Parts: sequence; structure tokens; C-alpha cells
Amino acid sequence: MNLLVRLRPIAFIAVLLAIWQLAVSLHPVHILPGPWEVVGGIAYLVEHKLLLKYIVASLFRVTWGFTLAAVLAIPLGLTIGWYRRAEMAFNPILQLLRPISPLAWIPIAILWFGVGDLAAIFLIFLGCFFPLMLTAINAVQNIPAVYINASRNFGLSPSQIVYRVLYPAVVPQLIVGLRITLGIAWLVVVAAEMIAVDSGLGFLIVDARNAGNRYDLVVAGMVIIGLIG
Repeated sequence: MNLLVRLRPIAFIAVLLAIWQLAVSLHPVHILPGPWEVVGGIAYLVEHKLLLKYIVASLFRVTWGFTLAAVLAIPLGLTIGWYRRAEMAFNPILQLLRPISPLAWIPIAILWFGVGDLAAIFLIFLGCFFPLMLTAINAVQNIPAVYINASRNFGLSPSQIVYRVLYPAVVPQLIVGLRITLGIAWLVVVAAEMIAVDSGLGFLIVDARNAGNRYDLVVAGMVIIGLIG
């Protein structure tokens, strides 16, 4: 019974692939590659030693952009959330910059850093920084007041409250925020690579489209992005 339950997702995927292949074969105009063509595209990338190269390039940018955002945004967000005056000072700026899409910064990123890794890392950093900061701020502000009052009643110093109450209380929400933001980083890197760099999975999709309408490679790149994500 357990084996059947585990096989259901695989069977469902197989059915979807069969429907995909059938729809492609029945359509009079071949506008989308079938599953086997996509597999052939992935094999082509492996054969020409491009697949690993593009995956490593994308992961390199995501790692640096996401890590830099986490290192800066989380401590700053915890500080702003803990100190009311800091929140009053920084909140207008955060609310102004937060809605701006990271992709809107592409021209400025290229102007500052040129076409290359730094521009993409900068865009990923921006895409992760504000969500992580707001997550940290909300995590601090959602700590039940009884925790803080009880710690003060027991005579804990401000530094002890931070390490023994604040950090343990905010960690679960921060972990959720980090997971969600990592997905945002993966979305941003693909979009950035379509414009600001000349390597990576996003670049693969655009380059395959421009260099002879290789839609088998386009869909192969999409499949690989989904699997890694």
C-alpha cells in the first residue's frame, strides 16, 4: 500500500508527459518541443559540457547574493524591530524601496557593475534584502510581551534577554523567511541572467531562443531550473 502511494506522483507525472507528447504530435504546427526532444536538448548540453557550467554559474550568483543579503538584512531587521525609534526612522525608507522590483534595478546594476557576475549578484541581493529584513522585523515584533516581561522579572540583563529570549523566539520565523527568500533569489537570478550576464541558465534560455530558435534547449533550461528550485 505504501509503495502504491509513493508511486502515485510518478504515475501522475508520466500521465502529464504522455498528454504533452500527444498534444505536440496532434498539433498541426510544431510550436513546442515534445518530452523526448527536451531530453535530447539536455543530452546536447551534457555532451557539449554546458549543463554543469551554466548550473554552477547560476548557483554561484545565488549563493553570494543570498548570503550577503542574509548577513546584512537579518541583524539590521532584528535591531530595527527591537528598537522602536529605529523602526520609526527607517520604516518610511523601507516602505518606499520595498515595492520596487529587483528587475527595475537592471539598468543601474549594469551601469555600476557592467555585464557580469557582480550585476547579477547585486540584483539577487536586492531581491532578498528587503524580504529578509521585513521578516526579521516582524519576527521581533510578534514576540509575545509575556516573554519579555517574564525575563525582566527574573532579572535578566538586556544582553541576556537578546540571547535567551529574542533569538530563540525569532528563529522559527526566520527559517521560514529564509526558505521563501531563497526561492525569490532563484527567480531573480534567472531574470538577471537573461539581460545582465552571458552565462547561467537564464542566459541559456535567451541564447537558445536567439540562436536558431532552439526551443528544445529553452524548455530544457526551464525543466532544469524547476528541478534545482
